Amino acid sequence: MIVDRIENLEKYFSLNPLFKEVAEFLKANDMNALETGIHKIKGDDVFVNIQEAKGKTAEQAVVEYHRQMVDIQIPFSGIETYGYIPVADLPEVEFNEAKDVALLPGVASQSYVTCRPGMFVIFFPQDGHAPFISDEPLLRKAIFKIKDNK
Repeated sequence: MIVDRIENLEKYFSLNPLFKEVAEFLKANDMNALETGIHKIKGDDVFVNIQEAKGKTAEQAVVEYHRQMVDIQIPFSGIETYGYIPVADLPEVEFNEAKDVALLPGVASQSYVTCRPGMFVIFFPQDGHAPFISDEPLLRKAIFKIKDNK
């Protein structure tokens, strides 16, 4: 997991060359003007899902993880906290290969990080994460999905 400011995203291009596609998309688009839903950037290798949802408590947030994709999550309308727990510490559950996700409701995060607008968090396949922890009545955010370059 990485937490940083958007202007520093280019420092992480060496971790996955597709991160450059995300940075270019952010520079070329007004993220607040994009409609909710999925916007393709580079086929199925890079896309963004613009979401709006009511903030949750840490107890309501559901831990999830992915095997094929890396998440770069960016809150736009307010502060968002993310729960974190290493996948190695999670119990075995059914994994949805088609959606590249396992959901673990009721599992507590081990730690938390908070992002403000202008920041991002990167979750790799080894990172279990619980998004949408916020006091915001409606949180607008971008979830960039990037194919992991294992």
